[in-house]
Amino acid sequence: MIDFRYHLVSIVAIFLALTVGIVLGSTVLEPTFFKSAEEMTASLRQANEKYLTQISQLQTREEGGDSLVTTHLPELVRGQLAGERVVLVEAPGASAALRDPIEKLVTSAGASYAGRVSLTEKFVEAEQASVVDGLATNLAPAGTAFPDGATPYDKAAAMLAGAIVTNDRAQAGRANPAATGVLEAFQAGDFLTLNGDPEQRATMAIVLAPAQPYEGEDADRQTNALVSVAAGLDSGALGTVLAGTVTASANGGVIAALHDTGGVASAVSTVDTVDFAAGRVVVVYALREQLAGRSGSYGIGSGATAFEPTVTAPARPPPRRRAGAEPPTGTSRLTNT
Repeated sequence: MIDFRYHLVSIVAIFLALTVGIVLGSTVLEPTFFKSAEEMTASLRQANEKYLTQISQLQTREEGGDSLVTTHLPELVRGQLAGERVVLVEAPGASAALRDPIEKLVTSAGASYAGRVSLTEKFVEAEQASVVDGLATNLAPAGTAFPDGATPYDKAAAMLAGAIVTNDRAQAGRANPAATGVLEAFQAGDFLTLNGDPEQRATMAIVLAPAQPYEGEDADRQTNALVSVAAGLDSGALGTVLAGTVTASANGGVIAALHDTGGVASAVSTVDTVDFAAGRVVVVYALREQLAGRSGSYGIGSGATAFEPTVTAPARPPPRRRAGAEPPTGTSRLTNT
């Protein structure tokens, strides 16, 4: 039987083990442990300082490069878009800080800046989708046929495209009689705001992506609404570029969503470095490439195929599409008159 002496011996053994452990830890093991910890800390501190120095150097180099490109931007883009007219379409949540640089970029490239159409949060709200659908349907000229399965935003994009872009240079800078009242109706519904003269149609469009991907259970539908807008503008213009930062090409971003589509991805060009001067130059080169009937995905994100397209000497190429040509499947545009 287990008696009191057994318990007493067990208790004494436990305390003896603790005592030995404390003595060993404070005499034999402690110096070794602290020495190892100090060496590891010193190594980590040295590596951290090295990385901080590298980051600082990279930031300085980036700032220097950005400053250099900004200074010489007019020479880098001069004449690339001569004779064209460009409109800016802002997605809800787009960075307002990029407006002026884009306007200066367009004019430096020899194009006319038509103005800005800023889509509001209300435009992509789930409860407003049926309103957008009804508005677009009611604004469509008699005889307009939307593709089967067209979403409210496919329809809205077609109406907006007819009002602000054209693929006929002879009609650039003129309002579309078939789209009278379109912009006013969407503005009255608080779906967009206007700046400049976007109703005086442009030949090319830049769509500015949200600064951050949309979040929540409705995020995919909101993101796809912007893809529809970019596709609609491209079908009615000589070229469209969807521009944003690298967050737009990351998972959940609108550029990433466009890359996941078929026909739209092969028609609309994307640039995910518009927050850098070099990236804004790439936007001009991408528009230039669109005039030659080509498109691409440019920048530093996972979907980019190169940082920039091949630069060609400025020349007046033929239109990418004939005026009045049928738009790609899944889009619709108004007649340019």
